[in-house]
Amino acid sequence: MLEITNLTKTKIDTKFLQKAAQAAFAVLRAPRSHAKRGEGGKVKKEEISLVLVGDAPMKELNKKYRGQNKITDVLSFEELNEIFICMPQAKRQAKLLKTGLKTELTRLLTHGIVHLKGYDHVKSAREAERMLKVEEKILKKL
Repeated sequence: MLEITNLTKTKIDTKFLQKAAQAAFAVLRAPRSHAKRGEGGKVKKEEISLVLVGDAPMKELNKKYRGQNKITDVLSFEELNEIFICMPQAKRQAKLLKTGLKTELTRLLTHGIVHLKGYDHVKSAREAERMLKVEEKILKKL
């Protein structure tokens, strides 16, 4: 379901990330979801690779694939079913939001999974609102 590669020095128990992925898949499997469908209308196989990286690798990925020479918190690659989360950025955001690192990592993973399923908040304000509603629904399941 969720293969996790931690390329940072931060040690984390990944069970909560597995739980977040399961909640996301449960919501995205719902009939009203516009999740990507394979042959026969079935949701594509739910195997995701999550890579936790530092600032420099994330900045490089963002520059190479999005043309933005800056650090970002999460990147999703739909064609690879792969999500990258920048651990130092997640820590900074958790501190700024006055929440725990687990909470922020859960939020970022959820955001990444929703992107993998075809939602894109960059397209329009309407799509951003739809995406946010799906993310909130997933986070409420936790």
